[in-house]
Amino acid sequence: MAQIGDNQHTIEVIHPSPDEAWKMPYVPAVSIVGACDLMFLSGCTPSKLYHHHPHIDEEHIHPHSIEEQTTLAMQAIKQILDTAGATFRDIIKMTKYLTDFRDVTGMQKAMVPFMGDWHPASTTICVNSLSSPGARVELDCIVALPKKRNA
Repeated sequence: MAQIGDNQHTIEVIHPSPDEAWKMPYVPAVSIVGACDLMFLSGCTPSKLYHHHPHIDEEHIHPHSIEEQTTLAMQAIKQILDTAGATFRDIIKMTKYLTDFRDVTGMQKAMVPFMGDWHPASTTICVNSLSSPGARVELDCIVALPKKRNA
């Protein structure tokens, strides 16, 4: 059981068969032990984090490459994590939405510079379309944050 975290909580990776973990880019389960807060991130696409609603087409012109689209979505997630004082290692669950499952390898490759060797619990879903026309990937996550201490 791998553990990361601070002195207020520990994130434990649950692998029923640790010797087979190398086969997967995610973990079967993640357990939070101790005091922490949870943060739920809305889905991030290759669109800018802040954009008009209803959508203005010019704000949603995306590169075609799944790697570039994933990088843009991960940069949006990083903005949120940085604001909350968290890191990618604090992500305990990520849901990945793709419009073409053949893009899964390219998406995973583009996530490595952000996630490193950390693999949270994960689900990948193939959908017909996403909220932003031309977007091929959308990512949302749940993050474990240390409880804020009273001053």
